[in-house]
Amino acid sequence: MKITWLGHSCFLLEDSKGNKILTDPFDATLGYKIYKGSPDIVTISHQHFDHNYTRELTSNYKIVNRIGMSTIYDIPIKGIPSYHDKNKGAKRGENIIFTFTMDGYSVCHLGDLGHTLSNDDLHAIGSIDILFVPVGGNYTLDGKEASQVTKKINPKIVIPMHYKTSQVSLPLDGIEKFLIYMKNATKTGSNTLVIDDKMTDSLAVKILNFV
Repeated sequence: MKITWLGHSCFLLEDSKGNKILTDPFDATLGYKIYKGSPDIVTISHQHFDHNYTRELTSNYKIVNRIGMSTIYDIPIKGIPSYHDKNKGAKRGENIIFTFTMDGYSVCHLGDLGHTLSNDDLHAIGSIDILFVPVGGNYTLDGKEASQVTKKINPKIVIPMHYKTSQVSLPLDGIEKFLIYMKNATKTGSNTLVIDDKMTDSLAVKILNFV
């Protein structure tokens, strides 16, 4: 499986069959270059401009933006209810956590999760190989909260997202606070990560470059 970070919470995941999932695409106002490719599936965690922009995608893609189970192109996708804030959505609304399986790897994208997880949430998420976790605070979990959630989920690989970079003007923290609470972090030197073997890591943080 190939993972490409396009910026913010947007990733392109491609399996060995060529199936492509695009997560939380953003519009031009965010600051990153818009993805204009041809995904097969687009997951949208919530309806904000930096997570739901599909106007310039070019394929006959399937949108997944709801709670519950779906199977598309033999890829099982589960939408789990959550919130964008600590007040059950009163401030910023609802958020969907997505889990799916590609090439035998279990993947979880937390979207704009704004609260810690209950035991019921963790049970619904299940065992995860690769976790995408927001760490920038203000709108989502901050670095410390993100580290706590990450350790509860206990994935093999952790990919931080939704944090301040030189291309984003949103009032977010950088990645540094998250890394204070996490060990075993490495910079990949690329915006892509290829996973093609059995995972032996535990809570290994992979820092991808933005485009």
